[in-house]
Amino acid sequence: MHLQPHPTRPGQTGHGQADRHRIGRHETGSNETGSHQISRRGLLKAAGAAAGAVGVAAALPAAPAAAVGYAHPGLLHTGADLARMAAKVKAGAAPYTAGYARLTANRHAQSGWTANPQATVYRGSGSPQNYTILYNDLHAAYQNGLRFHVSGEGAYADTAVAILNAWSAKLTSLAGSADRFLAAGLYGYQAANAAELVRDHAGFELERFQKMLTTVFSPLSESFLVGHNGAVITNYWPNWDLTAMACVLATGIFCDDGARVEQAVEYFKSGPGLGAVRKAIPVVHDDGLAEWLEAGRDQGHALLGVGLMGTFCEMAWNQGIDLYGYDDSRFLKGAQYVAKWSLGGDVAYTANTRAKGAVGGWSGSETASGAAGVDPAMTRPIWAMIANHYTKRRGLSAPYLTRIAAKAGPEGGGGDYGPNSGGYDQLGFGTLAFTRDRSTTSAGGSSTGPSPSVPSSPSASTSGAAASDAAASGGSAASSGSAAPTGTEAADAKSGGGLASTGSTDLVAWTAATGLTALAGGLLLLRRRGRARDGAEGRAAGGAE
Repeated sequence: MHLQPHPTRPGQTGHGQADRHRIGRHETGSNETGSHQISRRGLLKAAGAAAGAVGVAAALPAAPAAAVGYAHPGLLHTGADLARMAAKVKAGAAPYTAGYARLTANRHAQSGWTANPQATVYRGSGSPQNYTILYNDLHAAYQNGLRFHVSGEGAYADTAVAILNAWSAKLTSLAGSADRFLAAGLYGYQAANAAELVRDHAGFELERFQKMLTTVFSPLSESFLVGHNGAVITNYWPNWDLTAMACVLATGIFCDDGARVEQAVEYFKSGPGLGAVRKAIPVVHDDGLAEWLEAGRDQGHALLGVGLMGTFCEMAWNQGIDLYGYDDSRFLKGAQYVAKWSLGGDVAYTANTRAKGAVGGWSGSETASGAAGVDPAMTRPIWAMIANHYTKRRGLSAPYLTRIAAKAGPEGGGGDYGPNSGGYDQLGFGTLAFTRDRSTTSAGGSSTGPSPSVPSSPSASTSGAAASDAAASGGSAASSGSAAPTGTEAADAKSGGGLASTGSTDLVAWTAATGLTALAGGLLLLRRRGRARDGAEGRAAGGAE
């Protein structure tokens, strides 16, 4: 499905060819509350009037007349999840206690944190970059909110509320080079998740925070999914789409906005950019592993992509939308591939060439011929969430996920993986937040489930625990060896026009903190469980294989 941009209307600020898709006003300090409606009218059209059911049509469906009621809390953590964390820590259960110790030791998780809000946040070359202030404050809000739910101490909730209120009272725009889209996507989904933890706490300015998400963060992400900053569709690697998708989905859920949720979910399934699941994971191999496109770029960005797609799937799952199992659990196969590769195993990679450049402007191409070299010590706090979903919720075999999650635990969060922005791309603390007992809980895991605005197609996946019996395992052992090294993407000086092919220049390799090993008793004591392949009809063939 190709999402068509709405034409610029009179009076709108122009920012050159690369930025022509109605994003300029968010860079100049104007909220422009109407711009979201303009883009949505270009994105959405009516798709049926049946109450309680919104169909997926040839174009994205129209916004519902009334807000959709989603489960809250219901982004990365449900009420049941938060109660489990508190109970396990109180009982002194491993590995929750080790995960909680990482949280309480983090400087961001202290109730004395004071926010430093900015009216305009800049990220990227050619601007006075100050985005580090934003991501540090957001991680402090998230960590204090999480600590409140585990400890029950109100001072942490009060701190989170004060941080989030300060930003919603002052922030009006995101600006900079193309990296402003990364700022919108990454910090938009993180802001929503931090706020979700205290949305009902006394003093939290809910409506003002929702307005900030819908007028500052989400419009940039929506615009990127439509126009890709004026670039050809494959110019940007999958991570760019995935950040935008995560922001739009999180905003939709937090603001009870079914149209945004649908836009994000449909993009995951069939979007035109490389963030769609069958383009980010283009080839499924005979060994049950599926190659991750960005493995041909470098390890750090591949880990980022797995973490973002896992975050996206988890937020959807908690609203009853099963994307973890979509397309015969394609994400499981891709995550297993990256886990094996990151552990030093040999993986297959199909050479591919991406077109690059601006629409109607400069053009070029880049070929990735093999999986890049890896550093087995490099890690991000992404594995506990994914491994626990597939092995504990669904009872599937995922040996590489099991191994790498145990190796990475106990997982920390922002501030534990280096000082640069890459160390803050994930909210983390998966050992505390996502370790779970084997479960048969349905998708969402909440006692008050929502009416999902985009039900999973029966021909693609089945929601909840029922799907765990129908999904293929996707986890098979394979030989290990050394990954074939290849060069990472070089910065393209010819791009100009605000385009970027690598993203931020400060993405660095993060290594696990020394001395941290999986506890006895284990992060994941997982048994293999064979599953017969499901014969469900209607699964599409690999679109980009």
